[in-house]
Amino acid sequence: MKIINRSPSSIVTFSVRLLICSAFFMGAVPSLAASPTLPTPADDRNETIVYSTRPLESWHVTVADFESQTILNGTSTVVPRPDNPKVPNSIVSVNVSGKDASADALALHWKDAWYASLRIDGGTPLDLRPYLLQGVLAFDVNVENMAQGGLAFKINCGKNCERKIPYLVQARALAGKGWQHLVFSMRCFARESDDFSAVTQAFALDASGTGDVTVANIKFQKSGVANTACPDYKTESVTPDMLNESWSIDWWLLRHQQKLEEIRNLKAQHENSELVFIGDSITHNWEKDGIDVWNRHYRQYHALDLGFGGDRTENVLWRLQHGEVDGIAPKVAVLMFGTNNTGARQENPMTTAVGIKRNIEELQQRLPNTKILMLAIFPRDEKPDSQLRRINEDINAIISGIADNKKIFFLNINKAFLTDDGTLSRDIMPDLLHPNATGYAIWAKAMEPELRKLMQP
Repeated sequence: MKIINRSPSSIVTFSVRLLICSAFFMGAVPSLAASPTLPTPADDRNETIVYSTRPLESWHVTVADFESQTILNGTSTVVPRPDNPKVPNSIVSVNVSGKDASADALALHWKDAWYASLRIDGGTPLDLRPYLLQGVLAFDVNVENMAQGGLAFKINCGKNCERKIPYLVQARALAGKGWQHLVFSMRCFARESDDFSAVTQAFALDASGTGDVTVANIKFQKSGVANTACPDYKTESVTPDMLNESWSIDWWLLRHQQKLEEIRNLKAQHENSELVFIGDSITHNWEKDGIDVWNRHYRQYHALDLGFGGDRTENVLWRLQHGEVDGIAPKVAVLMFGTNNTGARQENPMTTAVGIKRNIEELQQRLPNTKILMLAIFPRDEKPDSQLRRINEDINAIISGIADNKKIFFLNINKAFLTDDGTLSRDIMPDLLHPNATGYAIWAKAMEPELRKLMQP
């Protein structure tokens, strides 16, 4: 196995992960439930106020959208627009507002935004380790409008590390109900390998779509009682769930229902899908950028595209458990997903691998005679040493061990997308994540020998 740009300590850590995951695949479930064991230096403060009429000393308020950002100087600001914006109708702004006093709150407004963020950052790094064991993040929030918006809360956890709690469903339930006091356990944010000793972003409110939210009295407390639940990161990847994002709610369930109807129609026409692709947006886009390649290579098999943009392992599992492969008997199922576990949560590679394995188990129960071709998660980001690319590589190293070469097969075609030095070209994946028509042609060509072999009786 070739590991690029790994320090000795990271190689040891990754080796331990492989050993633990090997135990899982042999039947011993790894202990993912241990609480973070992080040092807690002495600190006499019972709380650290992040924002109350003003941010921490030397810190500032930053507001950002998908393409740019600006610092709040004064009572309001609007994120500046580039000359040729990719999201032309997006507007993101923030203004000083009031809750208990005339200027003790921050109001974020966003419209038609792929991404909007209100952050307390910069300044002297903050040591949050004293707050991890029994501490909480507490703040007041007033959700004024969330009909078309999504919301999440986030804390920085070291270099290239952030921990985010999704809050879309809950925020929509709070819309129009006035000020609410939210308290999150710090255990919602902490993972075993995180470093909270020098945090440079103490709080962020991330949003998308359209909405209006005001926050006030943001603080960390050494002790407190959480009044708001958070997902269990140790089991999130294997807990079936619908995809709840502001940009997915209007179409995700509808697409699921359309796929069920597509299967019913095939059955009514006495046509069996001999080949099915299951995945996320990269698979979904066979119906868009990859349609010509799809028609040339896979239409002959009455192939079924079960790719859904944004899906993580738990969303694929929900779909499988709600009928998406019922009533079909394909010869081969091509699987490729997990990159959204990485992109959305920077998830532990072993946790994502367990989610992929859980989906394979579900497929084997529902399609016992189908061969499973599990593809390595495709490369993302331009350079091989990017954080997200490396996480995906670690996942691939783990899931390769799932293959038994009888009913489950593993294929890594990632080199076909890369230059000799590991660079990913925008000529193949313009956004460094999703293939264009050229990328789908590369995918089909690289996979064809193995797929042809598996399609044989």
